[in-house]
Amino acid sequence: MSESIDAAKISIIIPAINEAGNIKKAIATTQANLNIEVIVVDGGSSDDTVAIAQSLNVKVISSSPGRAVQMNAGAVAASGEILLFLHADTRLPTGFDEMIRTALQQPGTVAGAFKLRIDASLLSLRWVEWGVNVRSHFYQMPYGDQAIFLTKEVFQQIGGFPELPIMEDFELMRRLKRIGRVVIIPTPVVTSARRWLQKGVFKTTLLNQIVIIAYLLGVSPKRICSWYRQEKFKRL
Repeated sequence: MSESIDAAKISIIIPAINEAGNIKKAIATTQANLNIEVIVVDGGSSDDTVAIAQSLNVKVISSSPGRAVQMNAGAVAASGEILLFLHADTRLPTGFDEMIRTALQQPGTVAGAFKLRIDASLLSLRWVEWGVNVRSHFYQMPYGDQAIFLTKEVFQQIGGFPELPIMEDFELMRRLKRIGRVVIIPTPVVTSARRWLQKGVFKTTLLNQIVIIAYLLGVSPKRICSWYRQEKFKRL
């Protein structure tokens, strides 16, 4: 198994809608590595997202909008043995490919993600990072902006991302934890601060916790998603 992981191809799947301002930087962090492919899954952009991605010689496919739907479509199109799901406003660290292959060789490990760094200087965001990284490390519950990775075999075994309008990464992690360990690579990915800055750090953090509690209490993802939209909370 370790020999196959050592040589495994990594398919990087980037779901995107109207990410013309971010997609080039995200793709650029993947380019200095061998034995990878990049698949941008466009959910119906009205800006130059598709044209920019195509100009960078990566595979571009279209799907219905919705992050889970887009990521599952990318997984179907992927030729790699390892899948890495990257948000369009997140940048990977140098050497991410070898870090991933090494992590997946650890006994009992079924998936992983990276530590999180947020691209803004606000002190309050350092506390957000701290909370995210503590949660990820102790509870093995990273979220999508931490660049989740796993083998295609495991992804298919658990049925891919549940095609929910929200909380798809949370539910994926719950399924993965039932079958093995989720490892957190200590080198961070860097993600945009836009979703915290848009509504304010405190309000966004509070809303996120309310959403998680509501989901665990059985509130339907469709209703939770409508709360997000009413808050004009931009997810993609």
